[in-house]
Amino acid sequence: MTTLKIGDKAPDFAVKNQGGKIISLSDFEGKKLVLFFYPKASTPGCTMEACNLSDNYMTFVSKGYEILGVSADSERRQTNFKNKYKFPYDLLADEDLEVINAYGVWGPKKFMGREYDGIHRTTFVIDENGNIERIVQKVKTKDHTNQLLNEAKG
Repeated sequence: MTTLKIGDKAPDFAVKNQGGKIISLSDFEGKKLVLFFYPKASTPGCTMEACNLSDNYMTFVSKGYEILGVSADSERRQTNFKNKYKFPYDLLADEDLEVINAYGVWGPKKFMGREYDGIHRTTFVIDENGNIERIVQKVKTKDHTNQLLNEAKG
């Protein structure tokens, strides 16, 4: 789906988070970033994935990572999602698909025999220098932390 590859410079962005504050990739300069894209806030798979990352947030922080979630949901929907589950990280309200298109995760999907365009659940790990270190396209929603931190890179 995405044309980005490991070693590529991560596309910059400046998009509002759940509270209306502009968040950009440069805010994470010098830190590692887990940038996860999910189809829709508060749906079962997205909730499992976001909660798994949230439950293990301190493990990520201890290893030098920050976490940022992205979907095309509105600020209000992202605020409700973040508050309901008390996520310790920001969620971007990418309603104009700026970040989603830059990372190439928007495209045709199939669900229950129906075809439509939407976000492909994908996670990018970006290093301290803003380069893509890892891309996970087959996300395990219930075990995403283990997938990111413990499974062999590739």
